[in-house]
Amino acid sequence: MSDQTANQPTCTPSEGAVELIIEPKAKDLGGFSVRRVLPSVERRMVGPFIFFDHMGPAEFPPGEGIAVRPHPHIGLSTVTYLFEGEIMHRDSLGYVQPIRCGAVNLMTAGRGIVHSERAGEDLNTSSRLHGIQSWMALPLEQEECDPDFVHYPSTELPEFEQDGVSVRVIMGEAFGHASPVPQHAPTLYLECRFPAATRLTLPDHYHEVAAYVVAGNIRIGETDFAAGLMAVGCPGKAMRLEAASDSHVMVIGGANLGKRHIWWNYVSSSRERIERAKADWREGRFDTVPGDSEFIPLP
Repeated sequence: MSDQTANQPTCTPSEGAVELIIEPKAKDLGGFSVRRVLPSVERRMVGPFIFFDHMGPAEFPPGEGIAVRPHPHIGLSTVTYLFEGEIMHRDSLGYVQPIRCGAVNLMTAGRGIVHSERAGEDLNTSSRLHGIQSWMALPLEQEECDPDFVHYPSTELPEFEQDGVSVRVIMGEAFGHASPVPQHAPTLYLECRFPAATRLTLPDHYHEVAAYVVAGNIRIGETDFAAGLMAVGCPGKAMRLEAASDSHVMVIGGANLGKRHIWWNYVSSSRERIERAKADWREGRFDTVPGDSEFIPLP
């Protein structure tokens, strides 16, 4: 498995509001598929976001569901944001917390954490799973912070209408509304639902911004973006989104944190730190997840 590093924006003054269009790569995770948008060959990061997977929608019969065994992370924070379904989170700090539609579990790995993600209470019924899994790199001075976990139910996230568009602020601040979810660096994460023909200009006070179309069709300038495409904006140029049909869009962005390496579940500014984390997992030096004795071996 190769080491990957972040690349930098390449906009020029003559270009429009969109720097880059990213088409995701399909990945089979066993039982369901994901569309991996970040990291991509064209662009590794948008703001602090270094990993962005669109999961499902997947259908599971009774008795089957997601079963991601305990595995380690360093140097990042994670958010799994669901549109449908439920995932049970367990980690080496002892937290056991279901992730449900619209809620936020923010897990900060720092110097190291181990967690598992398994089917929730819907395991015994036919179920659907659909959502976004994202990782955010940590600033240099916080890469080795103590691991942490916080949970916010959907009712605690600001949700409002802006120019006819339903907006939920998952992280950061937009249109005068701020999320209570902590940020390690300036971060923007929005869920937007567009009725057909509505328009929304994205906040331009963040250094980097991108829009991912979950469903529907969005026009930016003269370009149409169908479901599954991400439009990465040019720094300093506001993106105006217009819905050609009812559309569901996720917006990410924030501060550029500089170069990062990503290998398996590890993110770091240092290749040597990743090598040490490999050895720590192989030799059993990470903490374990109470009540979940399985684990994913080092690749």
